[in-house]
Amino acid sequence: MENRLLLCTMASDLLHNWEKKSADRKKLYRQFLQRADKNKVLRQLPDYHEEAIQKVDCLQCARCCKNYSPRFKTPDVKRIARHLGMKESVFISTYLRVDEEGDFVVQSVPCPFLNEDNTCRIYDERPSDCRRFPYTDEDVLLKRPQLTLKNASFCPITYYVLEKLMASQ
Repeated sequence: MENRLLLCTMASDLLHNWEKKSADRKKLYRQFLQRADKNKVLRQLPDYHEEAIQKVDCLQCARCCKNYSPRFKTPDVKRIARHLGMKESVFISTYLRVDEEGDFVVQSVPCPFLNEDNTCRIYDERPSDCRRFPYTDEDVLLKRPQLTLKNASFCPITYYVLEKLMASQ
């Protein structure tokens, strides 16, 4: 029981004021992602990801849904339009736009599918980007360092995993 209490205290200390800490450590994160032992990191990701998921309540945060858009790939568009009983073209014109990279994203933020209680109206049919976010249990964390740095600025789970990884190196 004492060890569990100590772990909870350490986790809350780690997450205390995380936004400022993340901003202050952005350069360190960039250096870490460039130099990290990739195999070691990939072995550690599942455990650190699960630990972070247990510590952070996404429904209390929802910053991803409030501030950014996932990419909606063609299979996502087809599946969600069908789920909503809409033609794909109507779904696209109602909810999506093409961004500067040529991807479909939501027209505005917060996400139009985000409910008042931070749940998702299309959760079971959500885009693959939403299913995979925040990518802290897969190699995207290393392969796309710019995305990881961006995510660490608004996602406490990404911040937590990066901190744990850096402490273990």
